[in-house]
Parts: sequence; structure tokens; C-alpha cells
Amino acid sequence: MATLSSKPGLKHSVTDWDATNKLLSDIAEYRRKASHDICQEGRALRNETANKASWLESDSNRRLSDRIHDISHWKELLEFCVQEVDREMDALTLSKEAAERALASLTLPLEVTVDCLTMREGRRGSELVSDLVEAELKKEVRVIDEAQHALQQQIDQSFEELCLLQEARHQLTLDLQNKMEALDADMSCLSLTVTSSEISLKPQPTRIPHGSSTPQQWVQFSHHNVTRAQQEMQASQQLRENISTTRVQVQNELEAQRTVLQFALRKRTHNLEQAKDELQWQLKTTKDQIMDMEEDIRGLEDDLQAKMSPLKLSHTRLENRTKRPGMDLCWDEVDHNRESRAAYRS
Repeated sequence: MATLSSKPGLKHSVTDWDATNKLLSDIAEYRRKASHDICQEGRALRNETANKASWLESDSNRRLSDRIHDISHWKELLEFCVQEVDREMDALTLSKEAAERALASLTLPLEVTVDCLTMREGRRGSELVSDLVEAELKKEVRVIDEAQHALQQQIDQSFEELCLLQEARHQLTLDLQNKMEALDADMSCLSLTVTSSEISLKPQPTRIPHGSSTPQQWVQFSHHNVTRAQQEMQASQQLRENISTTRVQVQNELEAQRTVLQFALRKRTHNLEQAKDELQWQLKTTKDQIMDMEEDIRGLEDDLQAKMSPLKLSHTRLENRTKRPGMDLCWDEVDHNRESRAAYRS
């Protein structure tokens, strides 16, 4: 007779079996629901991240475009400022060269004036006088010295201003070069897309590089460079106006002094000619008077010579009558008459 084998373990009831199956079904349904929720959340997250990535890319492109616009604006402003500085440097150089020519042109007039003073020191005797011509010559020397000093001072200022303009231009050029490199970098970044072959993951892409500046500092730096260049250009323009004014003023002062000196020379020359004519007339008159006196002297000498023989005759008669003897040695009318004639002739 066959016997039933007994199996180890506890047998479950149908109720337990149904409960177990229901539990498994509930768990499976719960897991499916959880999985569905996760899938929905994943899809929502994908959509959200895709939209956010698209928006961030669009915003990044917009910011890059704005940045490129700002850099381009400052680049154009810097380029224009560099051109203006170059033009101002050329204009100041021309003004400086004109001042140098004006300074060089004063050398010969100064030498001539000094030579005139030296030559006038060679006057002799009473002609070595301190007259108006000498005073005006010395004044012309002072005017030329002051003009040379003023022109030399402005030439030195022009050289210093050219150095300052060159330094400002150097700063503008460096800033412009940096702007061009930054513009190339940002335009290259703007041209990149998600399908570009050059893109890749980078280590620490959000790091802030050493020496970075803020947008405010970036604007202030370029604004400072432009403002400094504009200030130097204004100073250069004022200096050019001063140089032009000084050149005209120097020319007018020299011309006025030259006119005064020429008038003094003409007046002094006229006085000298008058004095010369007067002395020549006095000399001629004196010579004529001397000739008249010499003629009178010769006449007197001739008259004296003509009276010598009668005088000798009288002297001889008087002497001979002294030889009369005795009472005949009488001082008579003949002797009185001969004595008077002898005294008159003597």
C-alpha cells in the first residue's frame, strides 16, 4: 500500500496564496507607478534642462553680442582717438619746427646789432657819446634775447608735450591691441555651436583668471586712456596757439623796435650831417680868414720892406749931421723933421 510522503515546511492556505499574489501585484503596480513618475520627472527634467540650456545658450550669445558691440564701440573710439593724436602730433611738430626756424632767424639780427654796438664803441674823442641810437641798439638786444628765451621755452614745452602725446598714444595702442584680441576671442566664441568640432570639456571652466577686471574697471580703464589723450591734445592745441601768438608777437616787437631804431639812426645821421656841414663851413671860413690874414701879413711885410730905404736914409742923415763941428751941431728944424719921420717909419 502506497503511503504519502511528508514534505518539510509549512503549507500556505489559499487565502495566504491569494494575499501573497495580491501583495506582489500591488508591489509591482507601485513600482510601475513609481517608475512612471520617475520617467515623467525625467522627461520634465529633460525638457526643463533642454529649455534652460537653450535659453542659457541664447542668453550667452546675446551677452557675447552685447560684449562684442561694446568692444567694437571702444575699439572704434580708440582708433579714432589714435588718429586724432597722430594728427595733433604732426601739427605740434610743424609748430615746433616753425618756432625753431623763428629762433634761428634771430641769430643774424642779434649778431648785426652786437656788431653795431661794437663798431660804435670805436668812435673817438667827443664822438664817443651815449646817444639814443646806442640806447635803442641795447634795447633791441634785450628784445631779441627775450624773444629767443620765449621761443626756446615753447620749443622745450613742445618737446615735452610730444613725449606726453607719444606716451598717451602708446597707452591707446596697447588698449586697442587688447581690444582687438578680445574682440577676436569673443567673435570666435560667438561662432561656436553645440555641433562645432572645437568644443570640449575643460578643467575648471568657471574659474576667475588672475588679473581679471570688473566691467566697471574695464570701462574706466579705456575711458581714462581716451580722456588722458584728449587732455593732452587740448594742451597741445593750446601750446600751438601760444607758439603762433608768440611768433607773431616777436615779429611785431622786432619790427616795431627796428622802426624805432631806424628813426633814431636817421635822426642821428641827420644831426651828424648837420654837424659835419657846420664844421666844414667853419673850416672853410677859417681857412678863408687865414688866407686873408696871410695876404694882409704879406702886404704889411711888403709895406715894411718898402719903407726900409727911406728909414735908412733918415738914419743916415741923422747920423751924418751928428758929425757937424762946434756950434754948427745945432738941433734945428731939419733934425726935428727927420726925427719925426724916423720915429714914424720905425
